[in-house]
Amino acid sequence: MASAQKKYDSGASDTEIKLGHTNPYSGPLSAYGAIGQAIKAYWAMVNAEGGINGRKVNFLTYDDGYSTPKTVELVRKLVEEDQVLAIFQLLGTPTNTAVHKYMNAKKVPQLFVATGASKWGDPKNFPWTMGWQPDYATEAGIYAKHILATVKNPKIAILWQNDDSGKDYVAGFMKGLGKENEKLVVASVSYEVTDPTVDSQVIQLKNSGANVFFNDAAPKAAAQAIRKAAELGWKPEAFYLANVSASVTSVLKPAGYDNSQGIITAAYLKDPSDKQWETAPDFVQWKAWMAKYNPGANLADAFNVYAYAVSATMREVLKRCGNELTRANVMKQAASMRDLEVPLLLPGIKINTSATDFYPIQSVRLQRFQGETWELFGDVLTNESE
Repeated sequence: MASAQKKYDSGASDTEIKLGHTNPYSGPLSAYGAIGQAIKAYWAMVNAEGGINGRKVNFLTYDDGYSTPKTVELVRKLVEEDQVLAIFQLLGTPTNTAVHKYMNAKKVPQLFVATGASKWGDPKNFPWTMGWQPDYATEAGIYAKHILATVKNPKIAILWQNDDSGKDYVAGFMKGLGKENEKLVVASVSYEVTDPTVDSQVIQLKNSGANVFFNDAAPKAAAQAIRKAAELGWKPEAFYLANVSASVTSVLKPAGYDNSQGIITAAYLKDPSDKQWETAPDFVQWKAWMAKYNPGANLADAFNVYAYAVSATMREVLKRCGNELTRANVMKQAASMRDLEVPLLLPGIKINTSATDFYPIQSVRLQRFQGETWELFGDVLTNESE
C-alpha cells in the first residue's frame, strides 16, 4: 500500500525526531530559561512513554543569551549541522526576527515560537513560521477596551520594551483605544533590555499624572516597575501587566505581594498558584510530571505550565504526521487544528488554525492579583477572526 510508505526529511527516521531550540539560559532575560528546562523535561516524559508513533524525540537546546547574533549562529548550526526536522519554541521577538527569513528560505518549520508578536501569523509571506500564544496586539487591545469600559476619565501611562514586542503591544493597545481615544495616553516611555533599572522611566510615568498604568515589560523590568511605583507612592486606579510577565515567582514575588495587589493581566493558561485547579485532571497530571521529570523547578512558576501546554501542542502535531515526517507535512498538520483542547489551557479556550490563520490561541480571560495568587473574572474574550 502506497499510503503506508514512510516519508522523511532531515531530522526524522524510523527511530527519532530531532527538534531544535534556543533560549536565554544566561543574561538579563534568564528567567525564561525555566521554559527551555521544562520543555526538555516534557520530551523526557514522552520518550519514557514510548515516544511519538514509536519514535524518540531528540530535543537539542542551546543558550543564546537573548543575543541575536548568537541566535543566528546557533539556528544555522541546528539546521545545517544538527539537521533538525523543525525549530520549536525559539524564544524572543528579536531573536526569532533574526532567523525569520532564513527559516523560510530554508523551508524549515519555525513552530510555536515563544513570542506573541503579531508578525508570526503571516502565512502568505512566511509559510514556515507560526506563533502559539495570543498575540501581543490582541492582548493589548483587550486591555484598552477594558479600560474604556471600566475607568472613568482614564489618563494612561505605558512602559514598553524598545523592540518589536514592545512596539507590537503599543500598536495593539492604540488600535484597541481607537483614534478618538488616543489622547487618553498621557505618557509612553520605552526602556532597553540592557537597562539596569527602569526607575527613571517609572518616575516619568508617575509625573504625567496618569491614573492607569500599562506595564508592558519583560519579567525583570516589570518587577522593578511595580516596586518603583509603590516606592513613589503612585497608586494608579487601574494597573495592567503584560501576560509575558504574569509569573508569580519571577515577577510578583520579587516586586512584593503588597505592591502587586489588584494588578490585572490576561490569562489563557491555568495559573499554578490558583487553588481552583487543584483537582482538575490535567493539573493533577502536570503536578505528577513536575515531581517526576522537573523536580528542581518551582511549582508556582507559570513558565512550567506554559512549556507543558505548548509542548503538548507540538506532540499532537507530530502525532498527526504519522509516518510522513516531512517538513511540509509538519506545517500542514500545524495549520489544520480545529477546536483542539490542550492540557492546562483555561476552560473554553481552544486551539484553531487554518491555511490562512496562523494564530493558534486568540482568546483570553482577565485575572486580578489578590493575596498571593491570580483570580479570574469575567468571560472568555476573543479576537478570533471567523
